[in-house]
Amino acid sequence: MAIQMSSELLDGCVLGLLSHDDYYGYALTQKIQESITVSESTMYPVLRRLKKNGLLTTYDQPYQGRNRRYYKITAEGKRQFDMIQQEWQEFKDGVDKMLGDELNE
Repeated sequence: MAIQMSSELLDGCVLGLLSHDDYYGYALTQKIQESITVSESTMYPVLRRLKKNGLLTTYDQPYQGRNRRYYKITAEGKRQFDMIQQEWQEFKDGVDKMLGDELNE
């Protein structure tokens, strides 16, 4: 069974990684794929939406004769990440209760 990831949770994963360092799109996708399954075709619309909503900015860096577009989290993006992180913890705690030892008591 494959559990579907919500767009808000994927936003949180992207914002969480970018809260530690700036990434270009492909490297960010690779980093996320170390933990969850997500395609590049999924990631770029997410990045565009987060940028459009003011949660990310971009800048270009030359690399081997071309530019790489890097994504950087904004102050608003950090606030949004904090909120998603808190909501995730509450959700996770609830699921853990339903799936954990509390049911056996």
